[in-house]
Amino acid sequence: MDKRPLETIELEMAILSRRLTSISTYKKYGILDHSAYLLLHQIASNGSAGVKALADEFHLDISTISRQASALEQKGYVIRIPDPLDGRAYTLQISDLGSDMLRKDTDIRQDKIGQLLEDWSEEEREHFGQLLQKLNEAIVRVM
Repeated sequence: MDKRPLETIELEMAILSRRLTSISTYKKYGILDHSAYLLLHQIASNGSAGVKALADEFHLDISTISRQASALEQKGYVIRIPDPLDGRAYTLQISDLGSDMLRKDTDIRQDKIGQLLEDWSEEEREHFGQLLQKLNEAIVRVM
């Protein structure tokens, strides 16, 4: 196997990771922080979910998701729905405010990405999106 493409991919991913960290640290890239955006998107796309299911989805500790969910609840972005069979358990449902914030944030993020890719053809954008999705799916398989 020719190592040159792997060398290029590895280096470019390291540079991308550094630049994305820099963007999120020094420039607000949307309204919501990274974890809030991903959690709200997951709940909005797939319906209400418990903390354990969200932790499994993101491959994070339950305590991490629980803290993030509490922050979303305090801001009014999600609502806790008690489990009628288990008084200790609950699911999280996105609120109207959370839906509005997610929609606004998504628009801002997509505008920024659109600016970055304004010189790319629609075919290049489509292909890049498919490759990113494929990479994310491969990462999940090895976790």
